[in-house]
Amino acid sequence: MASWLPEILFEIVGQGKAPSKDYYQMLITRSQVIFRWWKISLRSGYQSTKPGEVKESHEDFRENSHLQIQIALVFGARILDYVFNLCEGRIDFLERLSDDLLMRIISYLGIEDIASLSLTSHRFSKLCMSDKLWEPIIEASGEITPAMKALAQDPGWRQKFFIRKLHLCKKQNQKSQADSQ
Repeated sequence: MASWLPEILFEIVGQGKAPSKDYYQMLITRSQVIFRWWKISLRSGYQSTKPGEVKESHEDFRENSHLQIQIALVFGARILDYVFNLCEGRIDFLERLSDDLLMRIISYLGIEDIASLSLTSHRFSKLCMSDKLWEPIIEASGEITPAMKALAQDPGWRQKFFIRKLHLCKKQNQKSQADSQ
């Protein structure tokens, strides 16, 4: 793996599904998968249970179906797939970029591309719906008065942009209908 990557590639914590109160942690480093658990129980038989830890190399993890099942049960199949990809050296570099940097990149896209990107993941949906993205787009599209700026604060800049676009389309349709008569 690339040496410029941080030592810890991924970390997630979680609690077991109800009624379990057990606590879990998983770390993916450049060379290992570390899975830790803490059993939480009021039952007298489990009160002296010590925390557990399993450390596997990436290669050993890919062959350890018991650990894979445990991870899928606690964190879900999507996380297991992501961990598999990390262990095989397939790193999603977009996931590693900060929101500010992604926002800057997205700001160069066209509106249709932004709409398409927003459908690809929860993270991109959140970024593409952000007022941080839409305020500069609207300000670049024409003169924005202080009154318009104040109006945009309530519904949000994205909504203000599309409302304005709808009004323009409506006016164009009315004008073309009047011209055709």
